Amino acid sequence: MSAAVVIAVDGTAACGKGTLARLLARHYRFAHLDSGALYRLVARGVIEANGDPANEADAVKAARAIEPAHAIDSGIRSDDVGRAASQVAALPAVRRELFDYQRQFARHPPGNAEGAVIDGRDIGTVIAPDAAAKLFVDARPEVRAHRRWLELQALGIAREEADVLAELNVRDAADRNRPISPLKQAVDAALLDTSDLGIDAAFAAALTLLDHKVKAALAVRHRG
Repeated sequence: MSAAVVIAVDGTAACGKGTLARLLARHYRFAHLDSGALYRLVARGVIEANGDPANEADAVKAARAIEPAHAIDSGIRSDDVGRAASQVAALPAVRRELFDYQRQFARHPPGNAEGAVIDGRDIGTVIAPDAAAKLFVDARPEVRAHRRWLELQALGIAREEADVLAELNVRDAADRNRPISPLKQAVDAALLDTSDLGIDAAFAAALTLLDHKVKAALAVRHRG
């Protein structure tokens, strides 16, 4: 058997990349990793320790103590954790701490899966630049802000939608302009705009863009 087949799914906040990544993983029976959740775990660790998310020592200490299994905790989806996650993600030392875990997940997916679907902001450019298939997901800021606002409502967090949009724009700028691993579309990534697509239509579009590459990579893997 040759190397595991990796699908890299990058994109902006609240564009739908996480949901698409989970659906792709289920479709191909691949393992799934939400890399953004790792940074949220770090952020929550800093907050719980009364540290400063912009302080490298505080963030690195938290990064070394995270439990990836806790990435499904709803508590890491709060506004405060999201803002802090953007700060810790800009720290080179934190990115180095989490780099090996993500690389190992890509090379050796858990559960003996034939492949991995990893979503984030630098998967196709830094973590898995040789991924078999790459997708960059985006949507208009107003659409993404509305989606995030609905998510917050579901968590019982009351916010003004205009404030959510303003914060999302700030985060976009920080993600795109940070000197280390900025958010950008890999040159070989397919672009998917989900602004006017429901999840079923978005998933169908993602399959259209990626399926031929994934199947070709699986065929190579099976030939060994």
